[in-house]
Amino acid sequence: MSTAEPAAPRPTADLDRRIGAILRDQRRELGLTLADVAERASVSRGMLSKIENGQVSSSLDTLQRLTTTLGLTLAQLFARFDGPAGSAQLVRAGEGLEVVRRGTRRGHTYHLLAHDPGPRKRMEPFLITMDDASEVFPTFTHPGLEFIHLLEGRLEYRHAGETWELGPGDSLTFPGDVPHGPERLIEVPIRFLAVIAYGGEAE
Repeated sequence: MSTAEPAAPRPTADLDRRIGAILRDQRRELGLTLADVAERASVSRGMLSKIENGQVSSSLDTLQRLTTTLGLTLAQLFARFDGPAGSAQLVRAGEGLEVVRRGTRRGHTYHLLAHDPGPRKRMEPFLITMDDASEVFPTFTHPGLEFIHLLEGRLEYRHAGETWELGPGDSLTFPGDVPHGPERLIEVPIRFLAVIAYGGEAE
């Protein structure tokens, strides 16, 4: 009696696993759930889970929708796949990757200025812009230490029960695991750098 031979591995299995891992890491970096991304990209949650785990090959159309939702281009996705670890990254003025952070509202723009390709994030630098369309201010918590430096405008920034008024050139450093965020916009537009240093804490 003959027995069925095990199915041969898919020729693209390694590629699918690598691409899935990049998409999963990007989603987690943005603080988005599977449901968040599936809804925005018009992909079922089950299919997205299979893509992230390298269990299926994605069409270019699906990859395009997922990368757009995650603030990536297809070129950036495959650059991460092929790029050598530890290489220098240059981001020209105005070319920072625009990302969507969970809890943000209209009037808030986040540009990620560098991506840490390692298995653990060590730091994330953002250029954040806020204008008079900003109505509801999100409160954030995250691992690590955060440093912000105001470039333009004036605002009150809240950390725990305290607030500080910041103007151009002012800096503020604080533990990220305590609730924090903008309290009041005083003079817009506002632009500031926010650098989150994770050390060995973030997966």
